[in-house]
Amino acid sequence: MRNLLRLCPILLAFALLLGAEPAFAGKRVALVIANSAYQHAPSLTNPVNDGVVMAKTLKEAGFDLVDSRHDLSALDVRRVLRDFADASRDADIAVVYYAGHGIEVEGLNYLIPVDARLERDTDVYDEAVSLERVLVSVEPAKQLRLVILDACRDNPFSKAMKRTVASRGVGRGLAQVEPTSPNTLIAYSAKAGFTAQDGDGANSPFTVALSKHLTTPGLDVRRAFGFVRDDVLKSTGNKQEPFVYGSLGGEDVPLVPVKAVAAAPVAPVPNPQADIRRDYELALQLGNRAAWEAFLAQHPAGFYASLAKLQLEKIGAEQAHAAAIEKAKQAEAERDRLAALGAQKDAQAKAAADAKSAEQAQLAAKKAKEQAQQQAAAAEQQRVNLAATAPASTASPAGTNVASLTPATAPADLNRSVQTELGRVGCFSGAADGNWTTTSQRSLSQFNRYAGTKLDVKVASTDALDAVKSKPSRVCPLVCEHGFKVDGDKCTKIVCGDGHALNDDNECEKKRVAKPAPSKPATTSRRDGEDRPAQQRRQTGGYGGLGGIGGAAAGIAGGADRSSGRGQIYCDTRGCRQVTRGCHLEYRGGGGPGNVVANAEVCN
Repeated sequence: MRNLLRLCPILLAFALLLGAEPAFAGKRVALVIANSAYQHAPSLTNPVNDGVVMAKTLKEAGFDLVDSRHDLSALDVRRVLRDFADASRDADIAVVYYAGHGIEVEGLNYLIPVDARLERDTDVYDEAVSLERVLVSVEPAKQLRLVILDACRDNPFSKAMKRTVASRGVGRGLAQVEPTSPNTLIAYSAKAGFTAQDGDGANSPFTVALSKHLTTPGLDVRRAFGFVRDDVLKSTGNKQEPFVYGSLGGEDVPLVPVKAVAAAPVAPVPNPQADIRRDYELALQLGNRAAWEAFLAQHPAGFYASLAKLQLEKIGAEQAHAAAIEKAKQAEAERDRLAALGAQKDAQAKAAADAKSAEQAQLAAKKAKEQAQQQAAAAEQQRVNLAATAPASTASPAGTNVASLTPATAPADLNRSVQTELGRVGCFSGAADGNWTTTSQRSLSQFNRYAGTKLDVKVASTDALDAVKSKPSRVCPLVCEHGFKVDGDKCTKIVCGDGHALNDDNECEKKRVAKPAPSKPATTSRRDGEDRPAQQRRQTGGYGGLGGIGGAAAGIAGGADRSSGRGQIYCDTRGCRQVTRGCHLEYRGGGGPGNVVANAEVCN
C-alpha cells in the first residue's frame, strides 16, 4: 500500500501527460481535387497549383492518407469520392479540399468537372457533382468532417447556359448551406453569394492563408479559419471574406495535435486575463446569444464581461427591431384588410391607430438598435486599442496569438470599407480615405434612393456596409457630362460624323445651312412714290382743314356699321355729332375745298 502511494505522483503526472494530448489525434485522411483544364470553358491557372500546395501542407502535417487528384471528369470525381468514403470509415478526421469551378442552382451547390458542358441549367444534375455527394464521402469520420471549397470564382458556365424554366435561379458564387450532420464544417473561400479572387500569384489568397494557419499544431480549426479570414480580407482590400458554415462542440479541435513532451520542466504561470480574452474572442467569432450567455456564465464580472453585455444588448436590439418590423407589417396588413372589407369606422380607426403605433415602435427599435451597435463598436475598438498597447507579458501563449476577429472594425476602417463598397456600386467617386464627409453622406443617400433602403447617412454603420456589399453590381446610374455618353461603366466622348453636330440634347444632328436673305430693290420707282400720296388723298378725301375733317369722318364712317349708324360721326361746317339713330352715312365724294361735306346722313 505504501509503495502504491509512492507511485501516485508518477501515475498522476503520466495521466496529466496523456490528458494534455488534444482530442482528435486519431487517424486523419484527406482528399485533394483540383480542376484547371476545363474542356468547354476557359482554363483556370491556379487550382492545380493550389491543390499541390494543400496536398503538401497536409502531408507535412502528418495525415495518414492524402489522395491528390487533378483535372477529373464527372465519372472520375464520383469514383474518387466513393473510394474516399471507404477510407473515411475508420478515420477520426476526414478532409476534402476542392479547387475549381462551382455553381449554385435553385439553392443547391455543385462542383463542376472538367468535361462538363452545362449548355442548359438542368445539365448540372447529370454533368456536375453535388455538394451533398461530397458530404456523404466524409460522413463516416468519427470526430471531424471538414469540406473546404475554393470554388467561388466568377463562373463562365452560368452566363452561357440556357434557362429551361424562367423561374429557375442560377446564383452568383455558392449558396449558403447548413450541414445536417454533427461535427461538420464547410468552408467557403468567399461568403455565400459572392465570388473569390484567383490572385496575382501562383496561388489564390484563400489557399495561401490556409497553408499558413490550418495545420498549426494545437490550433483549434475554428480559430484557424478566423486567421484565414483576417489574412484574406487584408490581402484583397476587404473585397473577399471567407466564411465557415456548421458548428462544433466546446472542446478545441485542432487538425494537428501538439506533440507530447516527456515532462514539463517548468509549469507555465497561469494568465487568467489571457484565458478570458481567448474565450471572449471565441464568443465574438460565433457572435450569437448562446455564445455570449455561455461566456458570461463563465466570466460574470470584469472588463470582458462588460463588453459581452454590450454585445448581448446589441443582439437584443437587433432582434427587437426585427420583431417591430414584423409587427408593423401585420398591423398595416390588418388595417388594409379592414378597409377593403368596408368594416365599421371604429374598427378601421382602431386598426389605423395600431398600425401607426407599430410604425412608431419600429422607428424607436431601429434607433435603439443603431445606438446599441455604435456602443458595441466603440467598446470593441477600445478593447482592440488596449490589446495593441498591452505589454508582451499579457499576450497569449507563444504560437497562439489571437488576431482580432471583430465584426465591428475601427471607425476609420469602417468608413473606408463603406466608401469602397459605395464606389464599387457606382454611388461614390471620391477617394476612400476613411473621412465620413458630406460627400460620403450624399453618396449613401444616393444608394438609399436607388436601392430602396433607409440607411442612416450621418454615420457609416455595419448595416450600411452589409447592405452595400449585398449588391453584386452597379446601383447608382452612371451620369456623364455633355459631349459624353455611357459606355458600360465609363463615359466615352461622342463623335459625330461629317456634316453633323452635337446638339443640346447630346445627340448628333445634321448641320443646318443658313439661307441667304431675300434681296431688296435698290431703288423705289418714282411713279410708286408719286402715286402713293395721291392714293392716300383719295382714301382720306381731302388735304386737311374742313375737308380733312370730312375725310376723317368718311374714314370713320367707312369702318362703322352702315346699317344702323351706330358708332358713326357726322361732321360739317358747324361741327361734329353722333349720327342719328336709324340713320347712316354715305360718301358723296369730294372732301376738298369745293365740297366741304364729303358725307351725307341718310335716314330710312
